Amino acid sequence: MIARVWHGWTRPENGDAYEAFLSGALLPALKNRVPGFRGGYVLRRRRGTEDEFAVVTFFDSLDAVRAFAGKEYDVPVIEPEAARLLSRFDERAVHYERVARWTSTPPAEGPRLVH
Repeated sequence: MIARVWHGWTRPENGDAYEAFLSGALLPALKNRVPGFRGGYVLRRRRGTEDEFAVVTFFDSLDAVRAFAGKEYDVPVIEPEAARLLSRFDERAVHYERVARWTSTPPAEGPRLVH
């Protein structure tokens, strides 16, 4: 399992629209479009005059990441709608191999992004 981690920032007035784009459009589309995509998390926090988003996506392998991002898979994939909402973003995505998963309790019920 590969975790892809990337950060983007919006102005506060664009934060809700960007969150809706990620969780309502982009991540569900990847499920149907990219073999080996296993879901993800969208994390958000207010940081001064910006909203910071950490996007963590999961793939079966680096080959699956390449199917999503291309040969230079550490280069971010910025959809046109996202580009209009972001004020800045990481120039590189970072990839980690999953070593272990541990939870003390099941997550609270609510919107699910991971399938």
